Amino acid sequence: MSPHSLPPFEPFGAAHLGALVLTGVTGAGLAALVRTRPRAGSLVRVALFAGISLLLAFELGIAAREGWLTWQMLLPLHLCDAAMVLALVSLLWPRRGPVEILYFWAVAGSGLAMLTPDLPWGFPRWEFVVFFGLHGLVLVAAVVLVFGLGLRPRRGSPGRAFLATLALAAVAGTVDLLLGVNFMFLRRKPPTPTLLDHMGPWPVYIVVAAAVAFALFHLLALPFRRDWRTAERG
Repeated sequence: MSPHSLPPFEPFGAAHLGALVLTGVTGAGLAALVRTRPRAGSLVRVALFAGISLLLAFELGIAAREGWLTWQMLLPLHLCDAAMVLALVSLLWPRRGPVEILYFWAVAGSGLAMLTPDLPWGFPRWEFVVFFGLHGLVLVAAVVLVFGLGLRPRRGSPGRAFLATLALAAVAGTVDLLLGVNFMFLRRKPPTPTLLDHMGPWPVYIVVAAAVAFALFHLLALPFRRDWRTAERG
């Protein structure tokens, strides 16, 4: 198939909206299932772990076979990649601390990535399926762990998640500086349109993105503030 015949990604086209809706419905449905039938929790966690692992193995296998597998693909220094690793760990060993960070990273990171993906090709290209499959399953995992299993973020979790994000950015920035790469897009914006395009030039967009992340983390904590107040009164 020639490059000119490949289906380009169409932002908020039918396939894009379908992937977003499918992710939302799957997350809500599985969270409700786990909440009402706790015995299903282990099976759902194993299924999500297997789905993320298989898609990741497929992508790395294609990259190795076609000769474009690089060491950068193996380092989880992009926020969404770090969220993926955290999702895999949390699905096997659900613990409130890691799940708190996963919740904020998955919704604010993977969720926003799904809204404005760095993706040249559309459905039914495998790149489209893997991108939305991986990001979507990470988001679903966070929803299931938080709202299904009840590992809800505690007071102070937005600040802890933001500090974890800064720590990841510090590591990514160091690797970028030493090796000339572009983890977390700290050296330049991605080539395809994203929300970063509306945040000013380098390095302004980095500061703006950090401020947006800080605000988003606190907004994402709003559903849990009643629990925090109840715990204080109790």
